[in-house]
Amino acid sequence: MRRVALVTGGAHGIGRGVALRLASDGWHVAIGYRASAEEAAETVGALQSKGVEAMAAGADLGDPAQAERLYAQVAATLGPPDALVHAAGPYHRRDVLAETPDGWREMIAGNLDSFFHCARLAAPSMIERQWGRIIAYSMANADRMVGMPAMAAHFTAKVGVLSLVRTLARALARHGITVNAVSPGYIDSGGAPPEELEAAIPRIPAGRLGAVDDAVYATSFLISDEAAYVNGTSLVVSGGWGV
Repeated sequence: MRRVALVTGGAHGIGRGVALRLASDGWHVAIGYRASAEEAAETVGALQSKGVEAMAAGADLGDPAQAERLYAQVAATLGPPDALVHAAGPYHRRDVLAETPDGWREMIAGNLDSFFHCARLAAPSMIERQWGRIIAYSMANADRMVGMPAMAAHFTAKVGVLSLVRTLARALARHGITVNAVSPGYIDSGGAPPEELEAAIPRIPAGRLGAVDDAVYATSFLISDEAAYVNGTSLVVSGGWGV
């Protein structure tokens, strides 16, 4: 059976790792990117080398019009996605009282609004086929809604992602669609400054940073048939951090 996946944020980091894993499993893969055109082109080449169809499309997915254009490109080229893996999302660490309106808007639009726009577009064709997988990325500790004054905007967006995951899971379950979150802790994926990652290691019970593959394996499980009855959950991948 032909399967198509859309992996947003698929040019690098966890998104790239997920895209490559899906291609290895025989999925045809579209990746979305915002500014990493060269990395996206390299990733498409790596995907095609696995014998599948692949494409890349650029968009700021926090903008609904751009999200619609990207989805239309994917559907026209590869077909409507059977799986949406939403790995797009900017990150910055800024104290709550030092945050700016523009910085706040960037975190909410890039992490939460973008997930809503993509899920809203992907769901109808999944409903028609009565099968689908939607995965979004939150973060470890978001389900506890602890105070995070040093990264207030990013954390607030990730709490919102969990709420939207659970809402979509309830709305779409009767159509054979699962909606889940992967919630990483400190993952060495290139998204955070190296000094921030190194400083975190003493606080991680496992004694090491997570690797991209740690998040990829969790995502692969949630997409698989083995996870068909797993819905509305957050799979924490943190080596015990935040527990």
